[in-house]
Amino acid sequence: MRIAQDLLNASSPKKRGSSNYQREMNDPNTNASSPRKRGSSNCLYSWTPAFAGVTTRFFCRAASLATSLAALLATLIATAPSAWAEPLWLGRFSDADSAIPEPWKVEQLNKKIPPTRYAIRRWDGVVAIEAHASKSMALLGRPATVDLQKTPILCWQWRIDAPVASADMSKKSGDDYAARVYLTFTVPPEQLGLGTRTKLALARSIYGNQVPDAALNYVWDNTHPIGTLQDNAYTDRARMWVLRSGAGKAGGWVQERRNVAKDFQRAFGEIGGVLNGLAIATDTDNTGEEAHAGFADFRFVAKEDECPAPGKE
Repeated sequence: MRIAQDLLNASSPKKRGSSNYQREMNDPNTNASSPRKRGSSNCLYSWTPAFAGVTTRFFCRAASLATSLAALLATLIATAPSAWAEPLWLGRFSDADSAIPEPWKVEQLNKKIPPTRYAIRRWDGVVAIEAHASKSMALLGRPATVDLQKTPILCWQWRIDAPVASADMSKKSGDDYAARVYLTFTVPPEQLGLGTRTKLALARSIYGNQVPDAALNYVWDNTHPIGTLQDNAYTDRARMWVLRSGAGKAGGWVQERRNVAKDFQRAFGEIGGVLNGLAIATDTDNTGEEAHAGFADFRFVAKEDECPAPGKE
């Protein structure tokens, strides 16, 4: 009978104020199954029989771990949203393209100058835009709506046969490039001075609305050191950034990866710029020479993403 009574007592709830209740509340061996105060290290759960304490603690701690993992995941998503951003393709060409696909189109800034010729070609295993310039100049461009907060990295590959031998990017007479990638931006009017707005209005009255508020040019030059950054010979609204120089890597595809958001800040300072256009060009109208180049695989990716070689994405 005593054994039966002890079992009954162990499995029955204790009344508050009873001696058995007070002893168990103060006993560390049985306190595991008693109610927890809010704010304690363990979660809050209702009182259960003493012999169920181990099971209760297991589920309590499992629930606490799950809550912690959920909080960590939420923090990662909030602090690194670009990590899950999909690549934004702007120039992925195909053998099925019989002509350069829309929305790409030739932009001839000066109708008196012959346009550079552009065509689709498979070149050493890469489907690309092939450019031929002979005393000519024209851009091949397209609109580009890109959130540089999510996908600030521009990836592409390009090639040249040879640099333009007599080019000199510091002079109007030498403002020619075997290859360049041209990014255009809109800038809030209040961040442009009166003089700049006046110059832009005049330029647009001559060349049309394709004249941008700001332009960043990545160029393959002939002599200037890699990393050179300077104003275009015609306007300070276009900045020229030498990524490749000379003939050292001519004759083959070269991969590029640029943080456009950071490059824009370095080129133009702390003004706001919204990317709105991408263009490529091979031009020799000032020097009168010839040039041959290729461009392929333009896409914007998140800051954490690499630019894998073609066929490995």
